[in-house]
Amino acid sequence: MDKLVYTAATGLRAHMAAQASIANNMANVSTTGFRADRVVFDRIELKGGGSAFEARMPTSGEVTDADRSPGAIQQTNRPLDVAMTGDAWLAVQAGDGSEAYTRRGDLSVAASGVLQTGDGFPVMGGGGPITLPPADKISIAADGTISIVPQGGDPNVPQVIDRLKLASTKGSDTVKGLDNLLRVRGGGALPDDMDATVQTGALEGSNVNMTQALVDMIENQRSYEVQANLLKEARTMDESGASLMRLPS
Repeated sequence: MDKLVYTAATGLRAHMAAQASIANNMANVSTTGFRADRVVFDRIELKGGGSAFEARMPTSGEVTDADRSPGAIQQTNRPLDVAMTGDAWLAVQAGDGSEAYTRRGDLSVAASGVLQTGDGFPVMGGGGPITLPPADKISIAADGTISIVPQGGDPNVPQVIDRLKLASTKGSDTVKGLDNLLRVRGGGALPDDMDATVQTGALEGSNVNMTQALVDMIENQRSYEVQANLLKEARTMDESGASLMRLPS
């Protein structure tokens, strides 16, 4: 009976986490470069010789992954907008200082001169976060090379500042975190892919399919109801068994 209760409770927790993931996808249907969350639940482990169950909920570092299919490319004609092509991912500095990867290419220059993504993560170059001096013009080539025309400089003589660090996830074990950034599982960094390219003046949209998300939400809700009914049935069976054990007064 205990196993039945723990199994039902574990199912309820899993469906609650899946519902939150689906809701997050729907909320980010218009977010640039967003990859739809795909929750991967840890296995149920038997403890104490098989007498009890232990299940773990999704955490930001290990059980949340993403749908890797590309989103639609939208032309913006903005010089600092880049859409990564193929399997290329843009390296950024995450909030904890580690290197992570994104498909979000709506870049801008902060007041400090740091090149950053639309969600505020510093963009990585050959030697760390890219910092740009004051310039009259900034351009990004197809290979990720960043050139500027310094303030008051000759527009016909641009200066190369750095190159976007573009990496490929092929052959690497990567996982998506709750901050929508891709990381190497267990830590580390991906090598620079010198063959990777970007499309300038364009952005990649979210790959969330709203119709599919609605279907997933309905199916998940129905599965949740099944698990809830299983828990109720376990309670009924337990009460019935207890009543049989009562001795007449």
